[in-house]
Amino acid sequence: MKKIVLISIVYMLLLACASSNQRSSDETSKLLDDMINKKSFEIISSSAQPLMTAALQQLGNAGVFVNGSTAGNINLTTHTNYLRMKNDSVMAFLPFYGERQFGGGYSNSTGIEFEGTPNNLQINKVKDSAYEIRFDIRDKNSNTENYQVYIKLFPNLTSTMMIRSSSRSNIQYRGRVNTLKDK
Repeated sequence: MKKIVLISIVYMLLLACASSNQRSSDETSKLLDDMINKKSFEIISSSAQPLMTAALQQLGNAGVFVNGSTAGNINLTTHTNYLRMKNDSVMAFLPFYGERQFGGGYSNSTGIEFEGTPNNLQINKVKDSAYEIRFDIRDKNSNTENYQVYIKLFPNLTSTMMIRSSSRSNIQYRGRVNTLKDK
């Protein structure tokens, strides 16, 4: 008899934990829906995955990257970075790791920076309540560099972002999406 009572208590605890976890998942999914509908969110990336090239691999072998990072996965938790969408404007400040195909000019900026109204903005809800966002935008510091940005936001508030540049190698970022606080 004691065994049956103990088993039923454990079973009830497991059900209670599972239902509270489900509620949390539903809440984050609704929060993501709200951020997308308002077009107001911020993505903070925790890692960057640059396109692996021989030169990048040589830097990794030389130990240039910080502890916990490799040439294919760079930890960004100590780097300032963001991508923000507010209404019809998008702004980003992202560190770049990879190769430039053309000269970078005389700008002190080596990262990916853009600010303004994107071209060809598309926001689509896909299966499992995730969102895909695509747009094109010009670099903030260069008249010749353009970016194609592809973002996927998941209901658990994680994100992946792929950036293709007209003069740099491709790079991908992984991070979290948050509500945009008024600044």
